[in-house]
Amino acid sequence: METSEILKRVRQIEIKTRGLSNNIFAGEYHSAFKGRGMAFSEVREYQYGDDIRDIEWNVTARFNKPYIKVFEEERELTVMLLIDVSGSLHFGTQNMMKRDMVTEIAATLAFSAIQNNDKIGVIFFSDRIEKFIPPKKGRKHILYIIRELLDFQAESKRTDVGMAVQYLTQALKRRSTAFLISDFMDQQDFRQPLTIANRKHDVVAIQVYDRRIEELPDVGLMKVRDAETGFERFIDTSDRRMREVQHRWWRERAEYLRDTFSRSNVDSVSVRTDQDYVAALKNLFAKRS
Repeated sequence: METSEILKRVRQIEIKTRGLSNNIFAGEYHSAFKGRGMAFSEVREYQYGDDIRDIEWNVTARFNKPYIKVFEEERELTVMLLIDVSGSLHFGTQNMMKRDMVTEIAATLAFSAIQNNDKIGVIFFSDRIEKFIPPKKGRKHILYIIRELLDFQAESKRTDVGMAVQYLTQALKRRSTAFLISDFMDQQDFRQPLTIANRKHDVVAIQVYDRRIEELPDVGLMKVRDAETGFERFIDTSDRRMREVQHRWWRERAEYLRDTFSRSNVDSVSVRTDQDYVAALKNLFAKRS
């Protein structure tokens, strides 16, 4: 993509997604993703019912009567976007490609974060860590992230979700809210690393998928190609059994993902490329509030 075209697309996405985050998501984001850390605020005299574990022993000894430490919630969050950039994201048969929707969702979340004065960073992943952008604040940083979302070229076409969330666990020392945005076309079981990551961080999964992976059209002989392996074959979509097999596979895959997220205690939402991701995100935020 030409530099001028990238800048134009960055501006278009900024206008659209910043408007969404300002007008729709500001309140919902604030209540759905609260700061989880506790920062020391002051000391005061012990009162009946206070937790004795909060006693400040140095001050207590100095004044010869019990004082406790008072904490307040840290409002500022560190937000991480874990963005799948594997080959399967370059697909779409409806309103937009999966990667385009991932870009808009990520940009909307990023603007919601800076509205809330949070830091935001990005991990681009395939079956390796393609790029790590450390968390920062500010519009300039957000625009840099959007530009990378639009123009980033991954070295690998394959997917390894487990590796990505394991990297998150190891790379970020402080607790963060992490949005894992992918189509989850990963044949490996990533439940254990996801569960471990969610114990340290607040992980939220957002699945983006296309209608045609859910239901094949009846259009006769079709050549299909696996975007991650390059494997090609012909399938006869006029065969009802073929379409039923595909649909059954999708239902089983969707059930597997729901079970994985549930067992990992991870909030999740699925959004199709021909659906309104705004409504999907609002439902997700409302569920967490």
